[in-house]
Amino acid sequence: MTDKVYRRCCGMDVHKDTIVVCVLPPDGQAGTRARKTYGTFRNDLTRMRGWLKLLKVTEIAMESTGVYWRPVWNVLEEQGFRLLLVNPAQVKALQGRKSDRRDAKRIAEYLQDGRLDPSFVPPAEIRELRQILRHRVSLLEQRGEVHNQIRDLFETANIKLASVASNLLGVTGRRIIEAMIAGQDSPDLLSWKVRGKLRKKEKLVKESLKGYFHEFHRLMLQAHYQHYEFLCQQIATFEAELERRLQPYAPQMTALTTIPGVDRIVAWHLIAEMGADMSVFPDADHCASWAGVSPGTCESAGKQLSGRTKKGNKYLRRVLTQAAWAASRCKEGYLRAFFHRVKARRGWGKAVFAVAHKILVIAYNILKTGTPYQELGGDYFDKLHPERTTQRLVKRLERLGLTVTLTPSQTLSPGFSEG
Repeated sequence: MTDKVYRRCCGMDVHKDTIVVCVLPPDGQAGTRARKTYGTFRNDLTRMRGWLKLLKVTEIAMESTGVYWRPVWNVLEEQGFRLLLVNPAQVKALQGRKSDRRDAKRIAEYLQDGRLDPSFVPPAEIRELRQILRHRVSLLEQRGEVHNQIRDLFETANIKLASVASNLLGVTGRRIIEAMIAGQDSPDLLSWKVRGKLRKKEKLVKESLKGYFHEFHRLMLQAHYQHYEFLCQQIATFEAELERRLQPYAPQMTALTTIPGVDRIVAWHLIAEMGADMSVFPDADHCASWAGVSPGTCESAGKQLSGRTKKGNKYLRRVLTQAAWAASRCKEGYLRAFFHRVKARRGWGKAVFAVAHKILVIAYNILKTGTPYQELGGDYFDKLHPERTTQRLVKRLERLGLTVTLTPSQTLSPGFSEG
């Protein structure tokens, strides 16, 4: 005869140095609540885990408080508990009725009543990919800042190389910078470092290098350039690590890159931010809402007050809008046609965001089914309603003062019919 397993809920109010834990009686049984306060060192968290197992806790909920919930999650993960990370807005206390003990109790009661919506917490492997990719983004931003510092330093020294070379830190720019750091000041000798297409502008490059470059500028240039080289090396190291870690997801990556506008880097972010298991999202609309690329809802008294999107996952939003912009600039294709269709009615900004939403939905379905992207064609909307397309084009010609007579051709395009 086996013991019956009862549902027992626990709420945690997590802070930097303390965790207040409230455990309710088993569901459907009478009893008193159990409360304890623990520290956040590893031994404290291990004792807390043992106490929760002793009480036969089955479900635990905690607020998403900065990064402080992560050590707690690491200790409790894969220990037989059902863990929920919840938005603090769902369990916010009324003014004047807030304390750590009350917060822990309220979280536990909301969990027991089923009033909490869990946030998406990917597996540890995907979380590590996220951290690496986000650090890579940070490195890229720092490298861009250092690039601008070198440009500004040249401007203060009357070096106008940035006005001649489209890429200040390209092959030619690096050769010139390295020579200047080594002590070379002659514009004639520095202009010999020109390579590639800039050879046609060698005289102009020589003129741009005639400035007031002193030892102070050389000192600062060396510091900036060494920092730039270090960041480039770090970016290359992390990209190599990403390639290694993403090898198991090669089929998904290949399928994702079939979407117009989605390259290898965008596919990295899609896998790292969303994961490869789409069963965590009920459907594509929930995934888009979580990512923050679907219209928001703010309705009162039957009026739609605002449709602004929520913040969502800012890293995923950024890479999706970049992919949408790239897709809109393709020569042809469904996404390009969709972009111009929305742009004509809603403007450029909303059109890019609409394409970003479309790309996310496509990526969701690819990851869920494993089926590569199926191109519908740039004339998809024309074929969808051929009569409307015909009427619209006829009206445009008539506005130009032309008389239009339509004669069906012998071979009609698919979707068109005579009459």
